[in-house]
Amino acid sequence: MKQMPLKIVFIMMAAFAVGHSSFAQDKNLVVRIARLQIDSAQLENYKAALKIHAETAVRVEPGVLNLYAVYEKEHPTHVTVFEIYSNAEAYQSHLKTAHFLQYKTSTKNMVKSLELIETVPIALETKYKNPN
Repeated sequence: MKQMPLKIVFIMMAAFAVGHSSFAQDKNLVVRIARLQIDSAQLENYKAALKIHAETAVRVEPGVLNLYAVYEKEHPTHVTVFEIYSNAEAYQSHLKTAHFLQYKTSTKNMVKSLELIETVPIALETKYKNPN
């Protein structure tokens, strides 16, 4: 799978840390990037499943601070998910939730490749506030 330029990853990290300008100072945060390549015949179903999963996780899990998913304009089957959890326990708990397990089960045949990247935040600043 083609690598997303590092500059785009940094822009995403800076742009998507909703409403918490002190994120970078919190050493307990778990910040991950997931790069996926999706089967083109199942792309719309995958996007729908991911949207439901992300909305549910952010709404019901206090430790899920941010889940952002984007696809590349020129390569719509290349999806990047940017995730911020309050700590390692929140991340491990997320992996055991019914909505995450449903997402993984329902999309497993849609995902052609998955790369998980552990990151360390430098600056996670934003002016954007989620209207919900």
